[in-house]
Parts: sequence; C-alpha cells; structure tokens
Amino acid sequence: MYWNTDQTNQRNYLKLMLGLCIVSFLFLLSGCLNTNKEAVPTAHQKVKVVATTTMLADLAKTLGGDYVEVTGLMGPGIDPHLYQASAGDVSTIQAADLVVYNGLDLESKLADIFANLNEQGSEVVMIAKGLPTNRLLADEETGGIDPHIWFDVELWQQAAHNLYAGLSAVDPNHASEYKQNYEMYGQKLQILHDYVNEQIATIPEQARVLITAHDAFQYFGQAYGFEVIGLQGISTEAEAGTADVSGLARIIVERQIKAIFVESSVPPRQIQALQEAVQAQGFEVVIGGELHSDSLGSVGTAAETYIGTIQSNIDTIVEALR
Repeated sequence: MYWNTDQTNQRNYLKLMLGLCIVSFLFLLSGCLNTNKEAVPTAHQKVKVVATTTMLADLAKTLGGDYVEVTGLMGPGIDPHLYQASAGDVSTIQAADLVVYNGLDLESKLADIFANLNEQGSEVVMIAKGLPTNRLLADEETGGIDPHIWFDVELWQQAAHNLYAGLSAVDPNHASEYKQNYEMYGQKLQILHDYVNEQIATIPEQARVLITAHDAFQYFGQAYGFEVIGLQGISTEAEAGTADVSGLARIIVERQIKAIFVESSVPPRQIQALQEAVQAQGFEVVIGGELHSDSLGSVGTAAETYIGTIQSNIDTIVEALR
C-alpha cells in the first residue's frame, strides 16, 4: 500500500513538473516573440520606394524625408531610353511598397514590368500622369509625347503632386508630413524657376539657340524661350546619320551659333563630329560644356539633386552663349 501511494505521488509530481515546464516554455516563447517584434529596426518600417531615374529618386527622398527608403534603379549618367532591368531589379521592384516611374515611354524597355505591376494591383505612380495636355509636347518621330517633362520647372512641380499623393496613399499616417515636404519643395522650385528666367535674360534673344546631343530640351525651350535643336531625336536609340550632322553644321555656320553642348548620359562622339563638320565649313564652334539631360549629376557634385542639376545646366548654357 505504501509502495502504491509513493508511486501515485511520484506520478503526480512528474505531471506537475511537466505542466510547469510547458507553461514556462510557452511564457519564454511568448517573451521571445514579443522581443523580436519590438527589435525590428526603424529602417524596416519605412516605406520602400523604388524609383527608375535619378530625378525621381531625388524627388522621392525630398518628399518622403525620414519616412521612406528609396532605391534608384538607374545611377548618374545612365540613359533611361536604353535601360533594361536585371533580375535583381525585378526582385527589388516586387519588394517595394511603392514604385515610381516617369512614363511617356522614357523607360520604354521596362514597359512590360510596369504593366504587370498595374495588373497585380501594386502601388505604382507614373509621374507624368494627368499633366495638362496643353503643356505636353508631341514626339513627331513616334507620334507619342516627349517624356522630358522635368526641364520645365513649373511642370515638374505639378508632376511631383502625383508622388506626394502616392506616398500619402501608401502611408496615410504621415500624409501631413508628405504634404508639408511637398509644399516646401514647391517654394524652392519657384525660386529655381525665377533664377532660370533671370539668367536667361542676360543672353541676347538672337543667341538663345540650344544645340545638344539629343532632343531632350524642348520643354526647357518652351518654358524659357529657347530654340532647341537636338542632333539625335527624342530617344537615343537611333544615332544621327551623316546627313543629320552635315545639315546641322550648315545651320550653325549660317546662323553663326557659337556653342554646342554634350550631355552626361550620351556619348560625346557625335557632338565632336558635329564640331568637326562645322570647322570643315570654315567656322569655329566651341563645345560649351556638358549638360545633364536624362540623369542628374554624380553624388558629391553640385548637380547631384534636381535643383542642383537645373542650376548647373543654366549656368553652363549662359556662360557659353552670353
């Protein structure tokens, strides 16, 4: 009888200990889970934004501030007309909370990716969407729309509203901060717009002719009273031929245009060939400097931001043509 009692007590004791162990394990497990949740880095809570071009990456950082983590697909000097996505780019895009692209066929090689994102209901912003049609310029070669909208500062400010709205939709908790950043940026863009006009006023009207590697500056010409001639078309996919070079050389000689410009995202060889063609006709034309067209300047330079790039461009143009 005493043996049976001891055996029963031992069994009860073992059950009790087993129960305590299970409760302790669950308690510890719960504590670990809570600790892990609280230990998530602040950076992981930011809105993950993927932007195609350097202009858009800069805009996303400016409007998003501390609440976004921005990844730019294209670095400085990259031509968006020719850019093709890598497998890593596709993974980055799929992991994003918000994807922003220019549209109007600027990133033509990525069109299928954006179409798939829209079909899947992903958060995608086309920065050129809804802009006033009377401000948009036609691409006569393709029958489409010229995508280089950022060269009209006022138009870029209107386009920026699309990204502000997109950020607010994805992250409504910080919508007021995004609005404040957008309004402050608008004030800076107005100052930039005034600066461009002031600088251009120092160039004689007959000298306001801008000849560049490809036809990226028509919005600049429309907004600020410049005649713009690109050696290549709006896209850089097709290079200019010999006839294009010689024809433009004749225009330069006839009108005594004293400066032409290379671009940071386009190889300089065709502008150099144009300069040689002009010289062969007995006239000297200088290369007035490098303009940033489809990309911002390198990190650490004065042109690493959108505002810095526009200022750098206008200073280069004015210095060469004034």
